[in-house]
Amino acid sequence: MSWFESFILGLVQGLTEFLPISSSAHLRLTAAFAGWHDPGAAFTAITQIGTETAVLIYFRKDIARIVSAWFRSLTDKSMRSDHDAQMGWLVIVGSIPIGVLGITLKDQIEGPFRDLRLIATTLIVMGVVLGVADRLAARDEIGGRHRAIRERKTLKDLGVRDGLVYGVCQAMALIPGVSRSGATISGGLLMGYTREAAARYSFLLAIPAVLASGAYELKDAGEGHVSWGPTIFATIVAFAVGYAVIAWFMKFITTKSFMPFVIYRILLGILLFVLVGTDVLSPHAGESAG
Repeated sequence: MSWFESFILGLVQGLTEFLPISSSAHLRLTAAFAGWHDPGAAFTAITQIGTETAVLIYFRKDIARIVSAWFRSLTDKSMRSDHDAQMGWLVIVGSIPIGVLGITLKDQIEGPFRDLRLIATTLIVMGVVLGVADRLAARDEIGGRHRAIRERKTLKDLGVRDGLVYGVCQAMALIPGVSRSGATISGGLLMGYTREAAARYSFLLAIPAVLASGAYELKDAGEGHVSWGPTIFATIVAFAVGYAVIAWFMKFITTKSFMPFVIYRILLGILLFVLVGTDVLSPHAGESAG
């Protein structure tokens, strides 16, 4: 991998990680469209450490409060009813599904799941799911002639059941094209949470999963055509761009609909099907060289 490739891929990772359009799919597609080798699951997981570092910094006050309360709750029973302490446990519980499936499906994640036809399918299907979830949230928020405005749930309403549902949604993102934020935010909206609450928990829930995945894949960073230097450079680029994107996105979701992302996902999925169907792109483009 050249330094230019690593810069572009780091830029793509930072731009797409927090948007509900799938960063892993865009890394895969960027390489396929450019005629580069598939950067692979290991490169993707490691560069996500960069964007997740942006989450740690952006939510540093929330994270420090949750971690502090969680540790204190281990020895102080009175702290176990504290919302922040409970959030610590809920993040742990919600991380179980992706941890189990990530290890179980490792070979599929690095192989069959990177087929461009599957990516096209997940882009479209999850785009439709996000659109339905967004529409239901908008209906509750604005009401209508014969429908009152309905109050949606916040993170104070989050329990073990909903935490596990969020976790299962996050685990779906092991398939490129699903999108970690897209799946968890859709799940949150369908369960009746506000946009801000769904996004905030989505980002907090991703921290242990992404950092653990990146650490696990560190041993493979120097294998094949991807070397340490370009991987670290891409991770730094992803961090810088990702921090700017997350700040923008958290403001965007408080007043805007997710429909632009829904339309983008569906159109990209259709385009991908057309390109593969007309043999412009191979469904396994770049894989043999990776």
